[in-house]
Amino acid sequence: MARLFRDRGTLGESKREINGETLRLSSSSSSSFSMAASAAADLPCPFGQLGCALSDSELRETAYEIYAAASRTSGGKPLTYIPQSERTPTSSSSSPGAAAGDRSLSPSLSASPLSASPSLQRSLTSAAASKMKKALGLKSLSASKKSPGKDGSPAKSSAKKQISAGELIRIQMRISEQSDARIRRGLLRVAAGQLGRRVEAMVLPLELLQQFKASDFPDPQEYEAWKIRNLKLLEAGLLLHPLIPLEKSDVSAQRLRQIIRGASDRPLETGRNSESMQILRSAVTALACRSFDGSSDACHWADGFPLNLHLYHMLIEACFDNGEEGSIVEESLEVLEQIKKTWVILGINQMLHNLCFTWVLFSRFVTTGQVDNDLLFEADNQLAEVAKDAKTTKDPVYSKILSSTLSSIMGWTEKRLLAYHETFNSSNIESMPSIVSIGVTAAKILVEDISNEYRRKRKEETDVARSRIDTYIRSSLRTAFAQRMEQADSNRRSSKNQATPTPVLSILAKDIGDLAKKEKELFSPILKQWHPLAAGVAVATLHSCYGNELKQFVAGLTELTPDTVQVLKAADKLEKDLVLIAVEDSVDSDDGGKSLIRQMPPYEAESAIANLVKEWIKTRVNRLKEWVDRNLQQETWNPRANRESCAPSAVEVLRIIDETLDAFFQLPIPMHPALLPDLIIGLDRSLQHYASKAKSGCGTRNTFIPALPALTRCEVGSKLFRKKEKPHHNVPKRRSQVGSTNGNASLGLPQLCVRMNTLHHIRTELDNLEKKIITCLRNVESAHADISNGLEIKFDLSLSACQEGIQQLCETTAYKVIFHDLSHVLWDSLYVGETASSRIEPFLRELDPTLETISNTMHDRVRNRAITALMKASFDGFLLVLLAGGPLRAFTKQDARMIEDDFKSLKDLFLADGDGLPEELVEKAASQVKNVLPLFRTDTESLIERFRRMIVEAYGSQAKSRFPLPPTSGHWSPNEANTLLRILCYRNDEQATKFLKKTYNLPKKL
Repeated sequence: MARLFRDRGTLGESKREINGETLRLSSSSSSSFSMAASAAADLPCPFGQLGCALSDSELRETAYEIYAAASRTSGGKPLTYIPQSERTPTSSSSSPGAAAGDRSLSPSLSASPLSASPSLQRSLTSAAASKMKKALGLKSLSASKKSPGKDGSPAKSSAKKQISAGELIRIQMRISEQSDARIRRGLLRVAAGQLGRRVEAMVLPLELLQQFKASDFPDPQEYEAWKIRNLKLLEAGLLLHPLIPLEKSDVSAQRLRQIIRGASDRPLETGRNSESMQILRSAVTALACRSFDGSSDACHWADGFPLNLHLYHMLIEACFDNGEEGSIVEESLEVLEQIKKTWVILGINQMLHNLCFTWVLFSRFVTTGQVDNDLLFEADNQLAEVAKDAKTTKDPVYSKILSSTLSSIMGWTEKRLLAYHETFNSSNIESMPSIVSIGVTAAKILVEDISNEYRRKRKEETDVARSRIDTYIRSSLRTAFAQRMEQADSNRRSSKNQATPTPVLSILAKDIGDLAKKEKELFSPILKQWHPLAAGVAVATLHSCYGNELKQFVAGLTELTPDTVQVLKAADKLEKDLVLIAVEDSVDSDDGGKSLIRQMPPYEAESAIANLVKEWIKTRVNRLKEWVDRNLQQETWNPRANRESCAPSAVEVLRIIDETLDAFFQLPIPMHPALLPDLIIGLDRSLQHYASKAKSGCGTRNTFIPALPALTRCEVGSKLFRKKEKPHHNVPKRRSQVGSTNGNASLGLPQLCVRMNTLHHIRTELDNLEKKIITCLRNVESAHADISNGLEIKFDLSLSACQEGIQQLCETTAYKVIFHDLSHVLWDSLYVGETASSRIEPFLRELDPTLETISNTMHDRVRNRAITALMKASFDGFLLVLLAGGPLRAFTKQDARMIEDDFKSLKDLFLADGDGLPEELVEKAASQVKNVLPLFRTDTESLIERFRRMIVEAYGSQAKSRFPLPPTSGHWSPNEANTLLRILCYRNDEQATKFLKKTYNLPKKL
């Protein structure tokens, strides 16, 4: 509080002399009252309404009367009356009535032992005064200073006269000299009539009503107003707000109400011996002298709540200079020591004084324009005393007043602190620490010392201060963010005429970055006193606010544009700045700031860009897939469509993919390498889809292999077969073909060759695509590391699909040719009837043009694979005729040589005198047939014995009673029982027929 006196002079310098009283009161009163009125709604008085029409001026006069009465008796010192001769005249003292009254009393009073010099009024030697000065940090009274003269030189010491603390109180409370003189006369009369009676044992309004007549006032109206005021005080103190609650049936209370109501119709006769006065005294005394235990003789007429607080408020206001709004008078300690004498009448104690003084300091700061930070600083100090008091008392009345007062203070502070960015700036930031301190202290008292709920949960140790600061920060930053948002939108609208206006969120990101910097530099150092992570909480709040806007922005995005990238890059920079502040602010925290960082879920701006690019990729890939489906339906697989004999649709697909790669690397994004795998996967799947569609509907090798006929035994000696006979009526039925393979022009041999060429072309172009991608990546700065770290650029799916497709098409084509296109010369004719008359030459003649077509149509790298597949299919067909040709075929041992010669001719066709397939490849493919052919030369008995041995080995004891029929595996081998059984079934031999009849009872015909 010592700062309150900085650059302030003595009473003389601040023009507090008597001769300046009228001017000061008139010049300051209107501004003071207007300020108070404007702040009333914002800072309501916490003491509550009195419920009667007592104005501030009436309360002030009553408070002064109480002070004057208390000063008369406190400490055993007599009431001091300053004679007119010692007073500096004022304009208000020039009225005839006042002058006359003063003159009539001056001679007697000046000689009276009740008189005292002004110096006695200024004497402050009590321990209480020293203690208060120390507690408030106030300076002692400075030595008298002289007002400077007109020329700047010090004025003479006798030019102006110092006044007493009591006189200062009168002036500060706006009590005129006439009123003061009348009050003192009345108190002298009261004292003369009740010698030795203490002031707290009297009802002051009642005693004064009895002492004055109309002649004591300048005019009758003032006298009547004075009487009404005293009656209203009796009503307020004894009926409306008594210290001890009234019973409804209290007769004295009813009588007093009647008297007060009657006074409004007919003036109350206040003469000493008047009947009405006797009735009034009787009723008032009965009500005022009530006590809780009946032992006290004190009168309770001004110590009921909240009347006493309103009156005491008026007394404390005397500490403040009416000439300088908000300034505390230098003699404030003397003033406080003087008004302390009223405590016994008003029922005030140190705790109530601390609370009321805190309220007055704070409300004066608010109502005088919030410019005197010393007031605020002292209110904060005084509130610390209140906090101590709150912990030591359990008085419910005090707690109620405390709660109301703190709620009013806290309401005002929180209104500012919940939006402190609007409230404070560099010009008034000095007041913020005290306002925060007051708000937090008030909240702590309300929660910790008043709230029952908090006491029940005390074990949880809630940090009230940190919680409140956290709330202030988050609320203020949200408000500031909303304002920046409106401003950014306004800036955006004003820049619409620009060629490329900046997106709102880009503007906002910069503004929020500036806001965070301001918060860190200006506000966080202050708030950190109560919250160790003040800056971190602030940036976490801003991060959340901007994040919500960004989330909505991203949710509405449908495509990647330069504006989109600009916003997301700005968001990414903002996030990095905010996180840096949070990390720096939480270095010393217990958890290293982890809890704070958890409040800042990443914007994932790069992820948002990535998602947009992925959506871009998805759109392109989906379009490509649709294009593939649409164009493959129209593809004719014409071998003469182009020089490569591949499908035009494949050429177009590869062109689209090439353009897509170009477009991708032109996107305005910083993460091409990271997103490239997604694009490659999409394109890879598109080509895989093309390869799958290219082979779909063509069937597989199993599509064309005929069903094996049931086993029969040969009919020995039959004349059924004759040379060149073609018993078509007994030809076994072949398996029906799958899908549309029969008669479909797109599945002819040339078309199948084009399909294989197409897949080979795609496979070849994959290498070119990979090289192109690497070249594009080298032009991207951020890609060098990715390339060196082995970024995968592979079209694995499509490569595998092409390889599998080629393999499948080769097999499909081969088996289609052998078992479908040439079935009439293989399955229907070869070895039907007599072996010698139906050998392999017709099959070889028709197979040769097929080989020529394949050679002329297919690409060199695929041609051999197709011919190899055709060779394997022909070998399988040849063996199938021998082992599963049906009952129209029968062989003797002597036919073995012809069969071996036919197979050699078949091999020679693919060897082509050294111009065909490699001999090793042919021999490898022929190994199965070569292993089976010797069985045709083996005698029947050996075959049967060998078969028996295999069955016993395979089935054990089960084979002793009955030979099981070995299943058909399809893998023909001399070591496989089913292969031997089939040799026996087609052996034109009586021994074989008998064995089969006896063992399996096989039929001769199907």
